[in-house]
Amino acid sequence: MTAYHIVAVVAALWIGFSGYSLFSRQQFVVEPLEQYGVPRSWWNWLALAKSAGALGLVVGLFVPVVGVAAAAGLILYFLGAAATTIRARSYKTTVFPLLYLAPAAATLVLQLGS
Repeated sequence: MTAYHIVAVVAALWIGFSGYSLFSRQQFVVEPLEQYGVPRSWWNWLALAKSAGALGLVVGLFVPVVGVAAAAGLILYFLGAAATTIRARSYKTTVFPLLYLAPAAATLVLQLGS
């Protein structure tokens, strides 16, 4: 149970920071999106999805079904992000969405196991 709480909070902070970075148009986030051809009109929606997922992981500490839904949604989000890097033939950057996917998946596994 303690491992789940730690992983969920760390995942939420990391993914939340990613959402914030996109909302605030940090260059290290914006530049790859431009290279991948992700339309600017999607950026706020993508940032909102990440931020909502991060918040959902925290709420999941108190309302488990919300945490499960948030983790599952984040897993799908980052699978889509990895697919986007592959579609853009940016194979060297495919690892980055997977690094965000891993703690979301670990949170889900730990939550379902507790």
